This record gives sequence, structure tokens and C-alpha cells, in this order.
Amino acid sequence: MPVDVRFFAPLGALSLGELASQTGSDLHGDGDLELTGISSAVNGRRGDLGFLDGEGKSPIDVSSDISALVVNTANIAHVPEGIPYIVSKFPRHVHGLAAAKLFRSRQLDWHGGDAISSDATIDETAKIAPGAVIAPGAVIGAGTIISANAVIGPGVQIGRNCTIGPGASVFCALIGDHVRLLSGARIGEAGFGVMPGPNGAEDAPHYGRVILQDHVTVGANSCIDRGAFDDTILGERTRIDNLCQIAHNVVLGRSVLMAAFGGISGSVQIGDGSMLGGRVGIADHVRVGEGVSLAASSGLFRNIEDGETWGGTPAKPLRQWMREIAWLQKNANPKKKG
Repeated sequence: MPVDVRFFAPLGALSLGELASQTGSDLHGDGDLELTGISSAVNGRRGDLGFLDGEGKSPIDVSSDISALVVNTANIAHVPEGIPYIVSKFPRHVHGLAAAKLFRSRQLDWHGGDAISSDATIDETAKIAPGAVIAPGAVIGAGTIISANAVIGPGVQIGRNCTIGPGASVFCALIGDHVRLLSGARIGEAGFGVMPGPNGAEDAPHYGRVILQDHVTVGANSCIDRGAFDDTILGERTRIDNLCQIAHNVVLGRSVLMAAFGGISGSVQIGDGSMLGGRVGIADHVRVGEGVSLAASSGLFRNIEDGETWGGTPAKPLRQWMREIAWLQKNANPKKKG
């Protein structure tokens, strides 16, 4: 999806040739090609630059609309015919440099002495407590309460009858109606994306958003990171307990329940009505079906079909897990022989 200009200001076009020259990359194709956006390879649109990284052992989906790619040598074979590309040892690093030349976070340009910007749109029935800060371009709907010392970032959209708790912060987010964020919730910070660069590990840029649909509740001091290029989404009536972490590009369905201290890694998808017990951890890119239950402290590393109940670390179907525990207890504590 395109970068949302409510949160990131466009800085103008960049030619593929300029990027290759500035980063010492090898150019293959039209150097005059103008780049106006950045994206993942699979979801790129006209004008976007994507990237292909990794060992290149398996085919990679690339959007037919994307304008150009930056790749390493292992992935040259996966560049579709006719798409211009540049080659670098650090494709995502170069992609990040291009992003910084094309967009700038509006949060970085937010300054001045007014706690509540005159460029924000706030319904007359909304209530803003002392110490709250609301940035330019933000929209606050009817009946919504912004509690003391909450921070609403540039361009953030908050619907009707929401409650934003004391000290909460919201950036790069679109929030529906009747949403509750409890004290200290952090919505829309950059995710934990780490990429290799010429000087070692670097933080990967995040240009996606957080979308909280109607009637979502997020507990105190929980964190929901914005997507890298796509969105982190919580479906209607989903409930997140206190002290939970939801990483970039995660998609939770409707009425998902997540108990305290849970952690969900990047790009996980969880179906409607699933329930996660306390301290559940889920590895990246895992798919969880609808109506799934995960026992407390489960560590999930593989996909689960609809309606199943799993537990343990690594998590497995509940009956199998319980049989294994019973066997272990029996053999670890044999009865004393007379």
C-alpha cells in the first residue's frame, strides 16, 4: 500500500540512477526512472521501489506494478523481466536510504509552544484533559476523551466516544469508534525491525500504520507497533490485556482475546474469536485459525487450523501436550522399590 501522507510528508521524486550513484550500487535498467514511493516487493505500485534480500533459494512474489527493485546478487534471478533494478550487498539498507530521501515523518517537524495545535480538528463535544498534547492534522471525534498527558501525533484519526488514557501515546494510527486505550498504551511506534548495513545492525524504517477497529480495548502499558510497509490491524471488539506486545504487520481478527504479558512477533495473523492465555508467545509469520485457544505460557512456532486448542513450548495440540507432561512426570519420579 502507498505511504500515508498524513503521517509522512513527501519530499519529491528520486531517480533510480541517482540512488545507484549515491549508494555505490550497480544499475541495471533505466537510470532516469523516477521513484516516488517505497513498498514491499509483493505490494508495490507504479512509482514504488521494493527490495529483495536473503539467500534467494526460493521464488519471491513481486508485484507486476512495481517500478524498480534493489536486490543482492543472490536474488537477481528473481527480478521479473522488464523491471529495472540496482544491485547492492545491503538491499534493505539502500531501500531505507531511498525512503529517507522520499519521505519525512511529520512527527519530526512537529514543534511550537501550543499543546493543542490550531491545525487539529476536535469535535466540540470531545473532552481534552490538562497536559494532553494534540498535533497538527489530528482529528478527534465526538464524545471522545483525551486524558491527562496523552499525546496524539500528527495526522492521527480518532473516532467517536473513545477514551485515550493518561500518558498514552498514539502515532501513525487510524482509530475507530468506542475504542479504549488504557494508561500508558503505546500505539504506532516503529517495530523491532533490524537490518544489516555497512556498519553493522541498523533499525529498519517503518512506514506503515496501526488500525484499531471499533470497540477495541488495549490495556495499560501495552505496545502495538506500526507496520513496516503495510498495516498492523486489530479487528472489532478485540481485547488486549495489560503489558502486551504486538509487533509490526500483525493482523488480529474480530473478538480476539489476549491476556497479560503476551508477545506476538511480526506478520502473525490470528483469526476471529481466538483466545491467547497469559505469557503466550508467537513466532513471526505464523498463521492461527479462527476460534483457536492457546494455553498460558505457550510458545507457538507453527500454524494452527481453526478451532484447535494447543499448549506447551513448543506448542502442540493440548491432549498430546498433556500426555507428554504425564509421561515425563511418571518417568522423572518413579516409585521407590521396596
